[in-house]
Amino acid sequence: MSEAKDPERLLAEALQAQARNAPHPGPPPGGWPEPGLLSGAGASPLERERLALEHPPGKPAAPPRRGVPAGPLPVYWVLGLAALLGLATGAVIGLITLF
Repeated sequence: MSEAKDPERLLAEALQAQARNAPHPGPPPGGWPEPGLLSGAGASPLERERLALEHPPGKPAAPPRRGVPAGPLPVYWVLGLAALLGLATGAVIGLITLF
C-alpha cells in the first residue's frame, strides 16, 4: 500500500527539480558587483571606517522658527483655551438637544 507523502516535502522536491532544470542566466551586464556596501565602499571594514571619518554625513539644517514662543505657554493661555473649548462644546450639545 502506498503512503501519502508530506505536502511540504513534495513542494520542496518540485522546487529542487525546477531549479535543476532552469537555465543559468549568466553574469549581469556590467559584471558582478564588488562585495561590501552598496554605497561603493570595498569589503574591508577599515576602509569603510576611514571613508566614514573622512566624509561625515552633514547635519540637516533646522527649519527657521517663526512665531514660536521660546518657553511653555503661560497658564492664563491654557485656562483661556480650555474655557473656550468648554463653551463651544456646551453650545454644540445645547443645540443638539434643542432639535
